[in-house]
Amino acid sequence: MEAFAQQRTADRAHRLGLCQLACVGRHTVTGLIYAGGRQFADWSADYRLFSRDRWETAELFVPMIRGILEQSADGAPFVAAMDDTFLHKTGTKIPGTGYGRDPMSPPFQVNLIRGQRFLQLSGILPSPGLAGPARAIPVRFEHVPPVPKPSKNAGEQEQQAYRERKKVENLSTRGVQVLHQVRRELDERHEARKRPFIVGVDGSYTNKTVLKNLPERTVLVGRIRKDAELFYPPQPEDQAAVGAKKRYGQLAPTPDQLRQDDSVPWQEVTAFAAGKRHTFRVKTLTPVLWKKGGPTLPLRLVVVAPVGYRLRKGSKLLYRQPAFLICTDPDLPLDQLLQDYLWRWQIEVNHRDEKQIIGVGEARIRSPESVDRQPAFAVASYSALLLAAAQEFQTSATTALAPPKWQAGQRRLRLSTQELIRQLRSEVWDYAITTLCGNSDHFATTTPSVTKCPESQLPAVSALLYAAAG
Repeated sequence: MEAFAQQRTADRAHRLGLCQLACVGRHTVTGLIYAGGRQFADWSADYRLFSRDRWETAELFVPMIRGILEQSADGAPFVAAMDDTFLHKTGTKIPGTGYGRDPMSPPFQVNLIRGQRFLQLSGILPSPGLAGPARAIPVRFEHVPPVPKPSKNAGEQEQQAYRERKKVENLSTRGVQVLHQVRRELDERHEARKRPFIVGVDGSYTNKTVLKNLPERTVLVGRIRKDAELFYPPQPEDQAAVGAKKRYGQLAPTPDQLRQDDSVPWQEVTAFAAGKRHTFRVKTLTPVLWKKGGPTLPLRLVVVAPVGYRLRKGSKLLYRQPAFLICTDPDLPLDQLLQDYLWRWQIEVNHRDEKQIIGVGEARIRSPESVDRQPAFAVASYSALLLAAAQEFQTSATTALAPPKWQAGQRRLRLSTQELIRQLRSEVWDYAITTLCGNSDHFATTTPSVTKCPESQLPAVSALLYAAAG
């Protein structure tokens, strides 16, 4: 717990982080206190951990980056995925909340939801030999609230200040700051100083703000519009005899035009996705220039043909939409480029597990500091669980708990988050029942009114009764 100045604060954070993972009810701060058997003790220190204690959320994820580097192959690039997510909130007094587009709304009706907006960066830990699935481990979770819009009757000066704040307080700008922070942390480690930093993003981060402000030794792989206007680098014959020099050459085909161009052959590239290795058909064009990236940033355009699939055995063959990618490193091999981008989907798995299993966003807090810290603290606990599982089980999909009979013969590539939570609960509750039964944390006894917890293990009796009452 390097993020905390005092040992007792670190011990309290360790206990609450364990409760965040093993809690069987709603993951509110009260629920964490119940899960830790501290409902009869002074609980004010647990709330002050998020609202008043001095620690930074970014420091919680420093051990995660170190653990990913230790598990990765020597000299392998540090691959990451970046995306944003919304945590649903209904309270009108919660700082940093606002309305945003609901990503689950149907395409014919855009719905709005109220909540908090967070930016997440997850480091990718591939399986040995790249033959299996990768695990995305969060290394950043930053609160990026929208800028409050002034009223209609606001003056021109206030309106101008709002427009200026929107330019610097947005997801793209914060994303660039996070990339610079992680690049500096990699440079501070001798073994990772020369490693490339490859980031996969979706189309919302493939823009001028991100492309023109990437840190050194950082490669971005992102989606691009199919009608994007691209150019070839300027050639000597393109320059006029007099006047300013052209920064862009002849007009290049758009990504969709490249896909339909029969003169450019398709290439076959294999990559792991959706549980097995697939053969993808791709076209590439390099180098090209894009005005959003500037004339000094050569790009590589990659077109991925739609992949066929069947809803059931013997049904009609359907096709997904083609993908159009750009890469800021024209020399990056095609197979590595495609695999690094396909791994980006793992951050969507992180978002789902964080909300549905870990309970990120369920805490009912209104303090400005707690609103930023508590969700990041929950994600850091989830990240520690994934890193510990990678170190303990590696590529094995077995735990000490035998699977149910209907799953005994199923082929599994890795353990799910729910299985890891189940394994964690069995270990801490077994320790509580066999070792700590009858101590001061027993549910029916009165705990002395002290703020320091004597041990950080979870009492099984309190947790089970709390789950039954919920």
